[in-house]
Amino acid sequence: MRLLQPKAIIPIGILAAVVTVVALVHAMREEIAPRAPENTAPLIRTVRAEPTDFQFQVTAHGTVKPRSESDLVPQVSGEVVWVSPDLVSGGFVAAEQPLVRIDRADYEAALESARANVARAESEFARAEKERNRQQRLADRSVASEAHIDDAENSFRVAQATLRERRAQLERAERDLERTELRAPYRGRVRSEQADVGQFASRGVALARLYAVDYAEIRLPLPDREIAYLDLDETRTGRFSGNPAEGAGERDGPRVALRAEFAGKQQTWEGKIVRSEGELDPKSRMVQVVARVEDPYGRGKGSHTEKGAEKVTENGADESSPHAGGAPLEVGLFVEAEIVGRTVEDAYVLPRNALRRPRGDGRPYVLVVDDDSRLRIRDVEVLRTERGRVIVGAGLSPGERVCISPLRAVTDGMRVRVAGDASEGDAPGPGELVGAGS
Repeated sequence: MRLLQPKAIIPIGILAAVVTVVALVHAMREEIAPRAPENTAPLIRTVRAEPTDFQFQVTAHGTVKPRSESDLVPQVSGEVVWVSPDLVSGGFVAAEQPLVRIDRADYEAALESARANVARAESEFARAEKERNRQQRLADRSVASEAHIDDAENSFRVAQATLRERRAQLERAERDLERTELRAPYRGRVRSEQADVGQFASRGVALARLYAVDYAEIRLPLPDREIAYLDLDETRTGRFSGNPAEGAGERDGPRVALRAEFAGKQQTWEGKIVRSEGELDPKSRMVQVVARVEDPYGRGKGSHTEKGAEKVTENGADESSPHAGGAPLEVGLFVEAEIVGRTVEDAYVLPRNALRRPRGDGRPYVLVVDDDSRLRIRDVEVLRTERGRVIVGAGLSPGERVCISPLRAVTDGMRVRVAGDASEGDAPGPGELVGAGS
């Protein structure tokens, strides 16, 4: 019998040791209890879709301008003998208030001369009329010549024309005398003035510039797509109430709130849209709508309110109106306008990240979670997309759960887990759920 070589004994010993160790480990192992596989469905957040009546609002910016502005121009020339103390830059004037008086002496003399000329012309006319009547009586008895009759008729017509001319000159002299006093054409404010006592006023040279203060207007540029959210059909025809071109209208235009920082406070004025201008800017694609604020300076019945203040006096006047101590709506002020638009019934207001990017067919959609916790792709009608929300008009049912969590890959019928469900326990951690930002 041959003995094993020493080189062969070493591998056999190592193998035996390994087998022994494996047997010991197998004998000492713990039994592992079976458990159900983990749910790997993505965890999402949802919101309930609840229908509501939604009113659109459109924001725009514009500058306050007077509804009318005009120069105070004399129609006669002469020395300025009186200037109203209200005719100063920034002063308020009433309609038909005297502002400037020009020396009347020359125009009173011209008026007296015109009256004398009329009296002389009336006398000549009466004499010519009597002579014509006398010649006609003589002609009826065949004792007057044709030449005398023609001369009498001609003298009568000349006297008649002269009388008409003298009367026209009298009317002009009376108007010139009235024009020596310049009056305010409307209730307004003085923008600038160049009149002083002793100054010679020339006909046609402006002495002051005024603008109306019965109401102010603000031109608001709106993108053409924003017009769909406003009820401006009547505006285009100018039929809103208070439109001077059409008189009283059938109804008021859309309400508008104007806001601006003035006198160290946030101020608010209430107005309305009265018309839209006639064309669309081909470059900017903007439509100009015009808002009106009644009595911007509080010289009559005001419409101004200070933000957060709703004080009413015993007689029912708003203490926060301009004439009760509030800030006026100054011409030239840059304001932010919030226009109240049309109201849509049964609309769904959802977070902005609930809306998914349009698919290949270009239709927007949302992800709805059904009762079996499966995602369903749902096409919706988007009425408007805003910075933090989206308004959906159709495509959803009341009470449906809409996914607001971002998902990389979505298939119709994909199973998900909804955060906040009783089966999910605590809310997911930061690593499991991405925030709502889109």
